[in-house]
Amino acid sequence: MSRRLKDNISSKYLEAANRLRSNTSRRRIVAYVESYDDVFFWRTVLSKFEDDTRYFEVLLPSNRTLERGKKSALMRILEENVGRDMIACVDADYDYLIQGATETSMRVISNPYVFHTFAYSIENLQCYAPSLHNVCVAVTLNDHQLLDLTEFMRQYSVAIFPLFVWSIWHYRRPIYTEFTITEFNRIIELGGFNLSQPFSTIANIRHKVGNRIALLQKRHPDAKESYLQLKQELIEKFGIKPEETYLYIQGHHLFDKVVMHVLDKVCSQLIRERENEIRHQARHQTQMRNELSCYTHSTQDIAQMLKKNVAYVMSDPFQRIQKSIEEYLLM
Repeated sequence: MSRRLKDNISSKYLEAANRLRSNTSRRRIVAYVESYDDVFFWRTVLSKFEDDTRYFEVLLPSNRTLERGKKSALMRILEENVGRDMIACVDADYDYLIQGATETSMRVISNPYVFHTFAYSIENLQCYAPSLHNVCVAVTLNDHQLLDLTEFMRQYSVAIFPLFVWSIWHYRRPIYTEFTITEFNRIIELGGFNLSQPFSTIANIRHKVGNRIALLQKRHPDAKESYLQLKQELIEKFGIKPEETYLYIQGHHLFDKVVMHVLDKVCSQLIRERENEIRHQARHQTQMRNELSCYTHSTQDIAQMLKKNVAYVMSDPFQRIQKSIEEYLLM
């Protein structure tokens, strides 16, 4: 065996030994999360805080059953001997904003070992508006901006914000069944989205929102003062900007019924543009078929690219998550 080969084997052995020794000497912090998709998200959050003294291990709630979800993640840290080395990382849902109106909400906001997304869920952050054009480019490999997606989401958010305040108003009281999240979602759905007239969709949503607000005001004539107080609280205390309301509505609804709905139309048009360009520039049929096949195999799935989108690291909620982790590590 040559000296160089021996040195290489020795070096790799030392590296492996150092890694093993490092993991046994570093503080291990277990982070329980809700589901498979949450593993990658919370790894993105927590990896920044790993160093020579500590590391995180992101785990699903149970290694014995297929039980998943927020309740399971929370119960793990309640049932076991909780210390500084075991945390739960969950979606905020409405639990953060309703501030202890339910038992789960109280656990989320009061337990120092529970961390949440501040935004409704990880899906909301994956749909971070300033990053949506880049997602379209990653999907289609076409950088033509057909629609200002940041502006579209801004106008959408401003349009739904007044009704969103009403939704939180109901969920802070034992009357949430009078105006459920499901009903709220139905009103703020895009419906028929036309890429040639995208902002007409926003006008339609404003109309639907206005109609429901009029009904709620009629149903609760004495709610004006408490409504305005809540509105001010959401903006000033919780940092919710009306133009970013989309971050705080139900995540699956935003992902499936709003963002995917828009991006599907945008990406389909961008793909057609690129394919037409290839057909126009090809010198002969064989070249055209080969180039179209190459391009088709290079395009990506929209939902998967959104789930891999990590541009949310620039968002306010993500910064707040990191601040909460920093404070925990100083305990």
